[in-house]
Amino acid sequence: MLKTNWNIKEVDLAKADKISKEFSLPSPIAAIMSQRELSSKEKTSTFFYPKKGNLHDPFLLMDMDIAIKKIIDIINNKEKILIYGDYDVDGVTSTSILYNFFKSLKVNISYYIPHRDIDGYGLSKRGIDFADSIGAKLIITCDCGINAFEEIQYAKDKMIETIITDHHKPEDKIPDCVAIVNPNRIDCSYPFKGLCGAGVAFKLGLGIVEKLSLDPEIIWKYADLVTLGIAADIMPIIDENRVIAHFGLEQIRKGNNLGLKTLIQSSKLVLEKVGIGQINFWISPKINAAGRLGEASRAVKLLTSTNPYYALEISNTLNKENERRKAITASMESESIEILESQLELKKEKAVVLYKNGWHPGVIGIVASRIKELYNKPTIIIGVEEGIGKGSCRSISKLDMVSALDSCSDLLDGYGGHPMAAGLTIKESNLSEFVKRFNLNCASALEDKDLVPRIIIDLEISINDINTRMINFLKHMEPYGPKNPKPLFLSKGLHVDGIPKLLGKDQTTIKFSVRQKDSIFEAIGFRMLDEYEKLISQRPIDIVYGISENYWNGKTSLQLEIKGIRYSDV
Repeated sequence: MLKTNWNIKEVDLAKADKISKEFSLPSPIAAIMSQRELSSKEKTSTFFYPKKGNLHDPFLLMDMDIAIKKIIDIINNKEKILIYGDYDVDGVTSTSILYNFFKSLKVNISYYIPHRDIDGYGLSKRGIDFADSIGAKLIITCDCGINAFEEIQYAKDKMIETIITDHHKPEDKIPDCVAIVNPNRIDCSYPFKGLCGAGVAFKLGLGIVEKLSLDPEIIWKYADLVTLGIAADIMPIIDENRVIAHFGLEQIRKGNNLGLKTLIQSSKLVLEKVGIGQINFWISPKINAAGRLGEASRAVKLLTSTNPYYALEISNTLNKENERRKAITASMESESIEILESQLELKKEKAVVLYKNGWHPGVIGIVASRIKELYNKPTIIIGVEEGIGKGSCRSISKLDMVSALDSCSDLLDGYGGHPMAAGLTIKESNLSEFVKRFNLNCASALEDKDLVPRIIIDLEISINDINTRMINFLKHMEPYGPKNPKPLFLSKGLHVDGIPKLLGKDQTTIKFSVRQKDSIFEAIGFRMLDEYEKLISQRPIDIVYGISENYWNGKTSLQLEIKGIRYSDV
């Protein structure tokens, strides 16, 4: 296991003391509030009590008025609209939101989800041919389309107009179509840039509702699906996303969407306790599995179904697909680790770039993420088929992946994404040179210290500080996610109580109890087998952890979610 640096955030003691006095709060709670700038009644009210009225005006989005005018014209003329999504969770939920919404308005509507292997990413000519075959006069894209120049012209040639709803950053130019609703357009001054594709689709719905003077609840009822998109795309859970996710989680826990409720229940989760973490760990992979190994449209069928038997059938299929996906992923992950561990020169590089014929393109992103976590290096995993490599890239905080790929652009057939995650296509004949050049770029851009993983700790506390008031405070801080992460605590000089256990199919999960004076808490650490020796050493330990609730057999108990363990010098 890699050595990890533990870094504790600074606390402005004067600010924390002021918050403690003003709100009559214990010091640990006041310290966390000061770190997150929750220092006034106005800020705390907005943060802890989200309101639907706190969302920004949808018409602040560039082209929103133009898009809605076109959509209303199409509806009034009783012409057909095709919703064109993407095959990941964000694309699937965006499509489901607009399809359900337009169906409720009795609009002549259909949808199309591209096949990963046949269509590739984004708007495809095959999808446009489908729109033409069903007589659609307008295509509305979801979570894609911002760089689909050639495809939009192809649609024009077939007398089909296009509205793009997307959140990915565009190139220097944008396509020539009816409207482009995207908060990340350079010329768009929308105040919140962190919307996912489902969020943009939701805002489009809100704009239509406002223009037609309809009850906003007919679009708010899909906040649960937007929440899936926010969680899966790892969007910042602040501003509008926090508001939407707050109400979306309420809807999820009530079983608002039949298909989602069925998938949650078939995953053996407690519906009333589902949070962002459970969505990302249990639900998103199953929705994604539909597109990774087959037809992603099955996930849209699930999220738009009103038939409980059909919903259960699809849920069971997705569960089986996900098990197959996990098996393929585990095999590729093992192969990747074996290659790295057996070739010393690869381990010396500051990046990991691996490729192989036959590696499944549907799971390379998962494998890249896992290898990056294990080695804390920028990682690219490429599956090669018929002379073409498809790669998935994951980076660390010190390297902008897209910029790193820019310097190799002459070797690539295509690439794009974000600083932390990207995708690429490359001819097999260029792979050797690409690996060499990419590694050289990373060697010059990164220092050894950049490759040392870090745990950012909010606060050092005694486990005696964990009480009912602290737990209630942490609950009110939910939902957690980027820009509002679950607080991590450091406690020192603890003793392991009893005999630690190894759990899970692969026996890599550790479960144990820690004691400090009269306080004892259960603790669990996932993929932490390497730390087991510390737990049986009978030496005092320091731990970094989050505080969570565990639900098992109808009982709720507190547990410490371990992120790091070291021998204590206290």
